[in-house]
Formats: sequence, C-alpha cells, structure tokens
Amino acid sequence: MNSSSLAVALALALIAQGTCRSQQATPLTSRPWMNASLAPDLRADMVLKQLTLAEKIQLVHGIGWGPLVPGSPIPPDNNGGAGEVLGIPRLGLPSLQQADSAVGIRMAAAQARYATLLPSVLAAAASWDTEGAHLYGDVIGRELRAQGFNQSIGGGANLARDPRNGRIFEYPGEDPLLAGVMVGHVIRGVQDNHIMGDIKHYALNDQETGRTVVDARVSKKAARESDLLAFELGIRIGQPSSVMCSYNKVMGDWACENDWLLNHVLKGAWHFPGFVVSDWDGTHSTEKAAIAGLDVQMPGEEYFGEALKQAVIAGRVPMRRLDDMVHRLLRSMFSAGVIDHPPTPRSVIDPFRGFQDAQHIAEESIVLLKNDGTLPLNPAAVHSIAVIGAHADVGVLSGGGSAQVDAPGGNAVSPTTPTKWGEAVYFPSPPLRYIREHAAGAVVRFDAGTNVLSAAALAKTADVAIVFADQYMSEGGDAPSLSLPDGQDELISSVAAANPHTLVVLITGNPVTMPWIDRVAGVMEAWYPGIAGGQAIANLLFGNVVPSGKLPITFAKSADDLPHRCVFGIACTQTTGNSPPHWVSDDAKRQSFPADYDEDVRFGYKWFDAEGKQPLFPFGFGLSYTKFKYSGLQVDRAAKTVTFAIENAGGVAGTEIAEIYVELPRASKEHFRRLAAWQRVALNSGQQKIITVALEPLAMATFSEQKDAWEWASGEYTVLVGGSSRDLPLRTGVPLY
Repeated sequence: MNSSSLAVALALALIAQGTCRSQQATPLTSRPWMNASLAPDLRADMVLKQLTLAEKIQLVHGIGWGPLVPGSPIPPDNNGGAGEVLGIPRLGLPSLQQADSAVGIRMAAAQARYATLLPSVLAAAASWDTEGAHLYGDVIGRELRAQGFNQSIGGGANLARDPRNGRIFEYPGEDPLLAGVMVGHVIRGVQDNHIMGDIKHYALNDQETGRTVVDARVSKKAARESDLLAFELGIRIGQPSSVMCSYNKVMGDWACENDWLLNHVLKGAWHFPGFVVSDWDGTHSTEKAAIAGLDVQMPGEEYFGEALKQAVIAGRVPMRRLDDMVHRLLRSMFSAGVIDHPPTPRSVIDPFRGFQDAQHIAEESIVLLKNDGTLPLNPAAVHSIAVIGAHADVGVLSGGGSAQVDAPGGNAVSPTTPTKWGEAVYFPSPPLRYIREHAAGAVVRFDAGTNVLSAAALAKTADVAIVFADQYMSEGGDAPSLSLPDGQDELISSVAAANPHTLVVLITGNPVTMPWIDRVAGVMEAWYPGIAGGQAIANLLFGNVVPSGKLPITFAKSADDLPHRCVFGIACTQTTGNSPPHWVSDDAKRQSFPADYDEDVRFGYKWFDAEGKQPLFPFGFGLSYTKFKYSGLQVDRAAKTVTFAIENAGGVAGTEIAEIYVELPRASKEHFRRLAAWQRVALNSGQQKIITVALEPLAMATFSEQKDAWEWASGEYTVLVGGSSRDLPLRTGVPLY
C-alpha cells in the first residue's frame, strides 16, 4: 500500500471510529435515562417527562386477552404469554411480555417450546429451604428469559386459611413467616435473571369458590398479623416489581380498588415502590380504582384506556396520580434490568439442568408421614412389589388452571388428545419405571387400582404393596371435602387388608384425611412433585435420599376440626368423599356473599393449639431415616437470637429442620405459639452442631389498630425449639422486650 492509500485508509478508519463513538454516545445524549448507573426512580422521571398523555395511558393497561382467547387481537411483537403491555419504541421502552409462571412457564406448547415443571409451591415450602426457594425462582427466571419474556406472573403468597382451597398447591402454606420468607426468595431467584417478579393475590384470596364475588371479612389487626404479614415479608425480601391484587372483596371493597390495602398498607406502611397490577379482569372501575391505588389494568383497556384518559382530562383523576402510576411501572422496569438487559436473543432452554433442579427440590420436599420400619426398602430383601393406582405406570399428576405447565409429549395418560382447561395432566415421570430400576432383582407388577378386588389380589401376592393416590386441584374451584376423590380411600383400605406391608404415596395438591392410617406401614406426601417426581419418589422409597421435608400445612383428621366445617359458598351437604375432586365455582352468576374469618389469626396450627385439637399430622412434622436430639438452649435477649445444639443420633446422614416457636407473654391472652425462625441443618451420623438463629421480630409482634403500628408486649416470652409445632423438647422463658 502506497503512502497516499495509507493516508486515505487511516482517515476512513478515524472517521469510522468517530462514527462508532457517536453512535455509542447517542443513547446517553438523546436518551439520558439509558444510563444504567443512574437510580431507577431518576431514570423513570426522565422518561416520564418525554411521554405524551396517550403514551402514559398506553402504559397502564394491557392489550386484551391476546393468545388466551382465540380471535382476540395480537400485536406483532407478542410473545405468546398471558399478557402484554405495549412499550414505547421511540424512547427505547420494550413491551412487557408477561407469562403465567407459578410452577413453570405456562402455554409453552403453543410456540413449540419446552418449560420445566417444578414441584408445587406448597411442596417447595415443605423443604423449608431458602436456597431451594431461590433455585425455584432461578429456574423460572432463566427459562422466561430464554423464551423472550420479561415479567413473571407468579409469586403466590396467599395463606392456607382453608385447606380445601383449589389453589393451595400454588401457595406456600399456612404460616405467614414460612410463606413470606419462601416466596420472597423465589422472587429474588426470578429477578436475579433480570426478569420482573410479582407477588399475588393481594389479599385474602383464600378460596376459589365465588372468588370474584366473595367478601373476605376480618379485623385489620388479624389481617396484618396473618395474610398481610406473609406479603409484607415476601415484599421485604423479594422486592418484586409488581403486586397483583386479587379478585375478591376485602371488607366490602374489591381488592383492586381497596384504598386500605393498596394505598394505606402496601404503598404507605410498606413503602412499596413498584406497581399494582390487577388480576385478569379484576378491575371494576376507573376513578375509584385509580385513586385507590391500582396502577395497571389487565388484560384490557375498558377502565384504564379511553375512560381513564377522559377522567384525567376532566380532572376527576389528577395528572399527578397518572404520573405516579406510570412512574411505578417505569422504575420497576429499570430496577429489574429488563431495559438494560433485555431477554434477546432468545436461547434454547436447558431441559437437563431444569430436570436436575426440579428433582433436587422434589427430593427436599417429600414428607415422610409414617414409617413402621418398612422404609427404606432394601432391594436385596424385597423380591416382589405391587405398584397400584394413580397412573403410576405412566407419570405423575400436576396442578391445573393458570399454573398448568404443558407436558412434554402431551398428557402422559393420553398423549394424542389435546388437553383442555380443567383436565388433569400427567407428566412423563412414571414411578413404576424408577421403582423397577431400584429393585432390579424383584418382580414388580402394576395394577391401575380401578378395580379394588383386582388391586387387593395383586397386593396379596407381593412382599410390599405401594399404593399411589392422587387428587387433582385447579384454579376456579375448591375441594368439597378433605377426602381423597374417586374411592381411593376404599382402595387403600382394601390393599392394606390384603398386605400388611402397604405403603401409600400421596400425590396431592392439598392435605387429605387418612381413615386407613392405622392399617398401613408407611405414608409419604409427595405433593405435585414435578417433571422428576417419579425419580425423586423412588430415591426416597429406597433410601438413596433421606427424607427431610416437613409439613408447611396442618393435616386435619376431619373437616369438623377446621375453623369452618365447609368452604364459604358450598353447602355442607356437598362434603362427602364421593363429591367431585374439585368444586367449580359459578363466579359470574353469583351474588356477593361474605366469608367471615372470625377465627382471626387462629387458623392452621394456631387453631389446633388454641382449641386443644389433635391434628392427624401437625404443622412442621416430618420423619427421617435417622434421629435427631436437641440440647443446650440459650436465648440472647439483646440480639434476639436462639442458640442450641442438634445431634444426629441415628445411623445415616440426614438433614433436620429445626423449628423455633414463641409464645407471647400471658397478658396477650393468646393460646397458641408462633413460628419465629427455623434452620435446615445437615448432619452426618453422630455429628453435632451448635446452631444460632435470629428470631423474626414481626413474628413476635401484635398489630395495634388504634396506633396503626406494630407493638411488642413486655413480659416473659416462652421460646420453644424442636422438630415440629407439637414436638418441642427445648423450652425457656425470657423477657425479650
């Protein structure tokens, strides 16, 4: 190259370099809000100043039902999820692509995608593992990102006031501390992938029957100490982008236009900076909802479209309120990183990693409820096994509704038949296959369990009988009773009569009664165990994994022992075991009716304690293949910490969940204890560890309606430590406050 050519080339290179720098600088000069070093609220304010009124309105409502309802309009950029809020391309704002993702991503099949089915949220809560909860959220977050979504619609935090609630499998149990902490860590796992997280359904959405018309009535004190406390803790830990308000009324007002819930508590007392989004079709007004604190209507624009625009123009909704609605959405987008780290390009989900994570969570979540010594099974000593019931030859059951994940290859019980809303879907993780793998030298035969005589005859020929029993639950309805559906109690009883070495594996969304409990050798609650459920169950049955899960919800002996014998809105004559597996509510046609929660905070284990009732299995209960001993309790009054020793006194390594409860001073007149902390502790055989755990202050507080503030009673608190809410060998009194 000659000197003149070299000079030209150098000049072109310098021009190109300058152009490149200019292009790189353009976003920060013309779009200063794209500077990721600035605070999310400042960036949101910068964008807000650039928006027209029409653009502001565009950001506070969705596109409509889109792919959820055939024939609905679908924007070109739609990602095939449950909802979308259109972005503002001229300002660099992407659309919100929202996906139902309570236990995995819904509707993946429509785009020929794969999504990992995780164990139910209730199952994850049974692990009492905050790291596992973060992993749960991480699976959802990274798969949402891979599929091109930027907002999760998950994070269910509703408490199990009634164990027959059709969506309990989506929620983390009955205790506000356990529920709030676990869901908070799930949200953090999601958002660590630069995906906007959500917490729902705020609040007191504690039954599905009449869910769009039922009026939940409870004192503000009780609400703050129970259902709302779970949300308060979940929001404090998870810092979600959004809070989804629920369908129901709370003390007379719809939750999505309830000033006390949204403005006073959520945005006022808790200083929540994110946005409130309605559940789908949960918006009921324009002016009242906007002023009461609803920020985004989903999925359409009936109330927050042209109607809101005209209300702002007329001054019925102040412009500053609309600006606040938009600001909350924008600052959440910046805070989560969906603008700085968009989920593009899409990538291929790693199904193997998802499978391994799902199996790990399932193995920590399965709860051993009874064992006469039959478990773990010894492959060398067992020569024949009868496996019975619940389609265990092809798969494991999953929960339904908007939490339904599409099964790879289709529904395992009918792969070629399209699945409809409300139909039970089985995932291809057949326990029978993995039992055979563990017991390679044994004869393992299967019976469908549809004929009691046939099942009992097979059981009689085997060394061990394993009965699988399941219960389908779904959004939109509640269980009419606590009984297993479809005559499965009779099946278990007949098999147990034929074979004293009968084991029962429950695959359920909810607690169930067990009239056969005294006649079986062992019981495992596997919940909805996810895509790796069959492997996880087999690993625990044969001792490859030592059970460590503990109940996040009380199992009652009978519905007569519950605070309310029947679900509100369901007649008590409809509570037999022969009723449908779940009761579909006719929301749109019903008149509003009350759900009077006069038990206040006394539900779950607190109800059983206060009423002196004996549960079938208490909250926090779970057996292991080893034994643990507690000793040396000490309480640091100033630090509010509890120290004690745990020893593995058995012959195998295992993990204990140490639970710490507190009874308030006598002046409180409470007749129950409260979960105040816990710790998972892994121990080798013979090993001892000294554990120190901090008590959660709000778990020991009472809420004063008069002062609108938390209070801590003076006097002696009783601190109790042990392996369940009814097994607490360590006890001491101390004036904590």
